[in-house]
Amino acid sequence: MRLKDWDRSLKIRLVGEFFMNTSYWMVFPFLAIYFAEEFGKGTAGLLLVISQVFSVASNLVGGYCADRFGRRRMLVVASIAQGFSFLLFAFANSPWLQSPELGFVAFTLAGMCGSLYWPASQAMIADVVPEKYRSDVFAIFYTTLNIAVVVGPLFGAVLFFSYRFELLLVVTVISMLLGLVLRLLTKETLSQAMVNKWQSQESTGWISAVSKQFKEYGLIFKDRLFLLFIIAGVLGAQTFMQLDLLIPIYLKETIDSQTVASILGREWSVTGETSFGILLAENGLFVAILTVVITRGMTKFPEKWVFFTSAAFYGLAMWLFPLTSWFWMFVVAMAVFTFAELMVVGLQQNFISKLAPEDMRGQYFAAASLRYTVGRMIAPISIPMTAWFGFAWTFGLLGLLALASGFVYLFMFHLYEKRPSH
Repeated sequence: MRLKDWDRSLKIRLVGEFFMNTSYWMVFPFLAIYFAEEFGKGTAGLLLVISQVFSVASNLVGGYCADRFGRRRMLVVASIAQGFSFLLFAFANSPWLQSPELGFVAFTLAGMCGSLYWPASQAMIADVVPEKYRSDVFAIFYTTLNIAVVVGPLFGAVLFFSYRFELLLVVTVISMLLGLVLRLLTKETLSQAMVNKWQSQESTGWISAVSKQFKEYGLIFKDRLFLLFIIAGVLGAQTFMQLDLLIPIYLKETIDSQTVASILGREWSVTGETSFGILLAENGLFVAILTVVITRGMTKFPEKWVFFTSAAFYGLAMWLFPLTSWFWMFVVAMAVFTFAELMVVGLQQNFISKLAPEDMRGQYFAAASLRYTVGRMIAPISIPMTAWFGFAWTFGLLGLLALASGFVYLFMFHLYEKRPSH
């Protein structure tokens, strides 16, 4: 499916969200430093966990609202509300007021708005893109997000610390402009049949509405296929989330200073910190240039074997890291790690859209994000594990968890292939 054949709403979102994500990533990577300086490391860590809890709750609400009130409406409301949140954040870092407490509240609100946006965003793609092309479209959106993740921090490293107030105002304007553009130039993709279904239901108070929402999420988790998908995702998350946890610590302790190349008589050396930066750049570069190509290639193979092979490659990457302290082996391990990531990046979202009933797509996408939120809560255990078992055993165990997720995927697809309606 070529870009010119896309629904106009998706084209507008692709451009608008690139600028929004770039501006967001000018701010987000430096907030841990900001809050640590203001509150201390212990308090900052606790505050970031609290913020994440609110974002998880907001994500589930966002899925419900996307199915209840429509995709476009939620995208517009979330974008504009995020703009006001960043405006409050700017005021908390303005020439007139310096309040880290208010800044934390504003950041938490901004994160909640982003969580409201995401389920409607994913559901809109599933609404307007035929099933056979969805993996490609999800992959393209993922690519632009990762380009933003690479570009944003480069500018934010300078602007956040020297021109924080001005930067936050720019993010405010971009968020609100995105909301305005979505309101004026996009259309609602929730089908009229689903709108009529909701309108025909008797109005209830907010307590009944919340109770009904929890019941509907309960129904989702009674979907055995979807539950297996979540379990496999949580197991796999223990591997790929080590990119920000165990891997940098291991590199720092393993590489003091190592000569990795000699060019024109000059030696090129790396430290643990610089080697991690290079590996991150390798990961970002491969994601930016190969996501769409690899996704299209993977659609030619049976999904269950793509998911299993991805999990196996994650495990292989974990087993390669502790084999040696040689820098170029780490480069190879990161290439394997990134290939495992890209194999399923589009297929995962497409599979969710196939499992989800049309009137519950937003909620399914929201609930599917628990793979990452629950995984993010468990993954840091790997750090103290290195003190108990050492790096080699810890990486080995992580590799086994990745492989276990692959077998869960195989079992899930075994059940899926037996389902008559799939």
